[in-house]
Amino acid sequence: MKTKLITLLCAIGLLAGSAANAQSQQKPYWQDVEVVKVNKEYPRTSFMTFDNKADALTKRFEESKCYQSLNGTWKFFFVEGYKELPESITDPTVSTKDWADIKVPGNWEVQGFGTAIYTNHGYEFQPRNPQPPTLPEMNPVGVYRRDMSITADMLKRDVFLHIGGAKAGVYVYINGEEVGYSEDSKNPAEFKINDYVEAGNNTLVIKIFRWSTGSYLECQDFWRISGIERDVYLWSQPKTHLRDFVVKSDLDETYTDGNFALKTMIKNSNATKSEVEVSYELLDNAKKVIATDKQLVALEAGEEKDALFSKTITNPLKWTSESPNLYSLVMTVKENGAVTEVVPFTVGFRSIEIKPVTDKTGRVDNLFLVNGQPIILKGVNVHEHNPKTGHYMTEELMIRDFELMKLHNINTVRLAHYTQSRRFYELCDIYGLYVYDEANIESHGMYYNLSKGGTLGNNPDWINPHMDRIKNMYERNKNHPSLTIWSLGNEAGNGYNFYQAYLWVKQQDKEWMNRPVNYERALWEWNTDMYVPQYPSAPWLAEIGKKGSDRPIVPSEYSHAMGNSNGKLALQWEEIYKYANLQGAYIWDWVDQGIEEIDENGQMYWTYGGDYGKNMPSDGNFLINGVVNPDRNPHPAMNEVKYVHQDFAVEEVDAAAGKFNITNRFFFTTSEGYDIQYNVTRNGVKIKSGKVNVQLDPQETKEVTIDIPAIKADSSD
Repeated sequence: MKTKLITLLCAIGLLAGSAANAQSQQKPYWQDVEVVKVNKEYPRTSFMTFDNKADALTKRFEESKCYQSLNGTWKFFFVEGYKELPESITDPTVSTKDWADIKVPGNWEVQGFGTAIYTNHGYEFQPRNPQPPTLPEMNPVGVYRRDMSITADMLKRDVFLHIGGAKAGVYVYINGEEVGYSEDSKNPAEFKINDYVEAGNNTLVIKIFRWSTGSYLECQDFWRISGIERDVYLWSQPKTHLRDFVVKSDLDETYTDGNFALKTMIKNSNATKSEVEVSYELLDNAKKVIATDKQLVALEAGEEKDALFSKTITNPLKWTSESPNLYSLVMTVKENGAVTEVVPFTVGFRSIEIKPVTDKTGRVDNLFLVNGQPIILKGVNVHEHNPKTGHYMTEELMIRDFELMKLHNINTVRLAHYTQSRRFYELCDIYGLYVYDEANIESHGMYYNLSKGGTLGNNPDWINPHMDRIKNMYERNKNHPSLTIWSLGNEAGNGYNFYQAYLWVKQQDKEWMNRPVNYERALWEWNTDMYVPQYPSAPWLAEIGKKGSDRPIVPSEYSHAMGNSNGKLALQWEEIYKYANLQGAYIWDWVDQGIEEIDENGQMYWTYGGDYGKNMPSDGNFLINGVVNPDRNPHPAMNEVKYVHQDFAVEEVDAAAGKFNITNRFFFTTSEGYDIQYNVTRNGVKIKSGKVNVQLDPQETKEVTIDIPAIKADSSD
């Protein structure tokens, strides 16, 4: 009887397990917390394959014969609720005659489909009492469709579909067959598509659910809008190719010579053995080769192997925000003596570390150092915002932003609160901006209660979505010279998932650039290498500066720039310049997030939360809090930002005698090449001007004397 009972219970258990598995299998990907990707390539550095060195050295994807852009006008079908979607919508034989046109990239709400929503803390689909992973039944869906051409030669190679960013639950179909699925709207999704395409014309369909379970980790303070918002393209590689690579380009203990190391990961996707020669060249700005090496790599069918290289570079030009010196890395794969693949990238030599530093008084602080210097981070938080397209940023707009930042003495950007597009990092490498990179994780609408059902950051059921986004950030951006600090996310609580994320990033980067890993909600816990609070006052900065701290203090947000704001900046920076452990701060934020619209009189205006739809959740104009307008016209407060960040400071010693101290705040740059000018005014009228003849080394202060004419008071004074 006992045996029969056990057998019966086992049978019931098997049936229950089978039913549970069947139920799980039937759950759509977009409703399943465990499913963050299906048939998607493991994340890797964003790079392009070329067939020759000359084209490769341009580093422009568009110059490669292996690249095919899919940007442009697509056909588009939109429904307000997913249940309204025809079952045959992904069938390539279905006519698109009645479908609309849409521009890719560009969010669909900005192009007239659905409703743009702005909220700050709350989830736009469940502002109160959210119940993850539950999503609304009225979940809009946009279906994109276009044709693409595949040549017979391409089919002899590995062909990948690259979607730079799309929000939020993304299904891909080719010729009616499901290829895969992706979440994490601010990182690329790549799919190998050889098994789904044929020579000639092929039909690509991308079906996007506005909300997925991943949306619970995308509760950032910005427009909640949807669709394809970054570049889409095809690219191909030879069957034996460079799958990914890791670069180490730091400095020796004296910060003089460069430690160069390269790991190339070679993949053979053939059904047979393969042997290739893998080589690299490191070139300076004059295109002179300063280091080179090669190896033979033999691979079994389907195997991946690493080829490792290392070299000491004698006294290379260093990369800093002050002087972003760059080198070109060219990696080449040859098979049977013929070049099959050339991959370029950019290298900058710099050292990034946190270590104890003793000052003249004997005080010891753990300081953040770049190339051995305790730099000060003069930063701003940056959202992706284009008033014409939504979240899609053109290269021209990025360049405009970076030029304005440099003109106003901003040397670093915190990516709030997600990774940006590939070109953003490339331009930061070129312009010299320290990048504080941040994973696409914010669950602010759940707040920070550590108990069960509280913050998702401490809920093990959500470990997979958290770790997926951490890996996506690290693997794609690990090689950029500008990548200076990692951030695990923003306002998503702390706990188990973030402990695991911190440990993973530290382990991955340990033997390479070993950059700091920060997380704002860790506060003083162990899983942040800096203390990065938000909105501290000048008195608080003075107190913690004087008291000291076990790690550098860098407020990740401060000086909220809404309206007539950014007051008391000078008081805060007085403390930052005074105490070594205070190493800068990041203004909230860069740009007013107004969307461009035209009124009934033909006049352009910028919208904010609540301007679209009826009875929509909204936090009003709380997203209009940048230091520049949506069109990038600076606010008046930008002059104050420029002043407190300036790299030459003047302090009065004896003004009547014309005596002043001038300090060079640069850490790597002398005053050579700079003109230090002065004006003497009387009642606002300039009565004398001139130049100060002084040479200052980095961080040096000298007293200068200016010949001030005698000023005789009269009745008008």
